[in-house]
Amino acid sequence: MKTHLRVLWSRPPAERLLGIIATALVVVLASCSPKPPETITIRGSNTFGEELAPKLIDEYKKDHPQMVFNTEFKGTSYGFGALMVDRCDIAAASREESTNEMELARDRSIEFNTYVIGSYSVAVIVNAGNPLASLSQEQVRDLFTGKIQNWKDVGGPDAPVHLFIRDPISGTYLGFQELAMDKKDYAEHLKTFTSYADIAQAVAKDPGGIGYVSIEDSQKSGVKAVSIGTAAPTIAAVQKGDYPYARVLRLYTDKAKESPVAAEFIQFIRSDRGQKVLADMGFVPHP
Repeated sequence: MKTHLRVLWSRPPAERLLGIIATALVVVLASCSPKPPETITIRGSNTFGEELAPKLIDEYKKDHPQMVFNTEFKGTSYGFGALMVDRCDIAAASREESTNEMELARDRSIEFNTYVIGSYSVAVIVNAGNPLASLSQEQVRDLFTGKIQNWKDVGGPDAPVHLFIRDPISGTYLGFQELAMDKKDYAEHLKTFTSYADIAQAVAKDPGGIGYVSIEDSQKSGVKAVSIGTAAPTIAAVQKGDYPYARVLRLYTDKAKESPVAAEFIQFIRSDRGQKVLADMGFVPHP
């Protein structure tokens, strides 16, 4: 810079003035250049990431349009692993950390901040004309795997069972397998749908139909939710931990490295506005 100024002062006055102005503009423009956008990196559970995360991000960006989100959802274990090697700001999980994950974190002197944001839950529905009011977990498993194919085998009418489920690319397709089917394969003969609303509509039209939907959609006309054992699918039962087909959703951060922007996004999710997004998406808000 000093050499540059000496060169300027050796020039004629008019040229010198133009040079000084140009130099000043460079300095001013450099100081006014926009800051690089802040980024929140999230890894983890597909239950959180498939449909819920995009909606939450869209709502958040209405007030924070400059925020950049880097997301990848390959499972809860993937999220914990990424968090422990400093590859993400937030790990999304549809279960608590395992004993092995806690030991790995301790070995790395990592302490987690844990934030419950709500629950994923599904209700099993039948046609409103079906006399059944409850099913055991074993009966649900056997119905959806095709082991039971007639309603009379679970105390219902002598009629074939018609299965209606989410499409295989849905996180719920896998989620229900894990929650209700001991990870066994679905029956061969069934119909798939891209939304809970479509499943409810199909079951409402079919006296032999059975499917799974959100708790909210289980209240629709023409269908009824069955209790699983003695537990009815209600928001209160999910929040108390009494209903079996539910998973608590949590977000984890590294306590020592939690960034202000990550903390702000998590607090948005836990706010009334964020919880409304969860409810609208068929999830159960946190207590």
